[in-house]
Amino acid sequence: MTCRFFLILFTFISCTGEPQNCSPIFEKGVPLGVNKNHDLEEASGLIASSQPGYFWSHNDSGHPAQVFLLDDHARTIRVFNVPGAKNRDWEDIAWGPDPAGAGNYIYVGDIGDNQRHCPVKRIYRFKEPQPGDTLITGQVAVLPFRLPDEIHDTEALFCDPISQKFYVISKVQKRARLYELDNDFAGDTLTAREVARLPFMYVVAADISRDGSEILVKNYLNIYYWKRKDGESIAETLRREATTLCYDQEPQGEAVAWGLDGQAYFTLSENAKGQRARLYVYKRKTDQR
Repeated sequence: MTCRFFLILFTFISCTGEPQNCSPIFEKGVPLGVNKNHDLEEASGLIASSQPGYFWSHNDSGHPAQVFLLDDHARTIRVFNVPGAKNRDWEDIAWGPDPAGAGNYIYVGDIGDNQRHCPVKRIYRFKEPQPGDTLITGQVAVLPFRLPDEIHDTEALFCDPISQKFYVISKVQKRARLYELDNDFAGDTLTAREVARLPFMYVVAADISRDGSEILVKNYLNIYYWKRKDGESIAETLRREATTLCYDQEPQGEAVAWGLDGQAYFTLSENAKGQRARLYVYKRKTDQR
């Protein structure tokens, strides 16, 4: 990151303060373990594995095209190379069911662009490895896409399990832009659609619950939460006012994920400022679903 970015971020923090508001929905964060793997220095995305008690993560730019299977103490269990993929600037990871009902997909968003010089972004898709797998099997598909307006840095990605559409959020605009993208891996370069703007900036991560009913969006200071109404689109949901959740600020926290059962959310930071990153859990309070 540039000096100019840190100056802007400092100004942003100074103007907004450092709110530590905790909603009545979730408990405060509890550290579960420390990421001691020096091959995962810049964890920039996090999702729950379909295997209970495990998570998927990855590094951002400048690292090999790999995903890391972690346990719930932030210990690396296995590392998987993603064949044919390139980590230009991986910034988030998402989950989605196979429309044909044959397992689940993992999506990795090669969507970052701090210098704003890459007009084409990419989402990589592959079948989620199963317990005992040592390799990613099957095809690794790629979806190239552009934003509809101009080149932006984007660092948040999720896939709506209801509509199967992707959502990408811009980072540095004063009002973050929400883009919608068709889930179409036919090979053509698609153009995303802007569908909403959010009243905050520096968005670095997002996730949606497995049933599609709850959404988290994270920036450097806060985690924002929405409960989706029946029949509501993602854009309609995120146009409503968010609830600010508990968040223990991390050295450089760029990852948030729902737990597999939706009863907690988790965060993981990059290793920064001489600190090893911790995996935090924020459990849902009783009867708050």
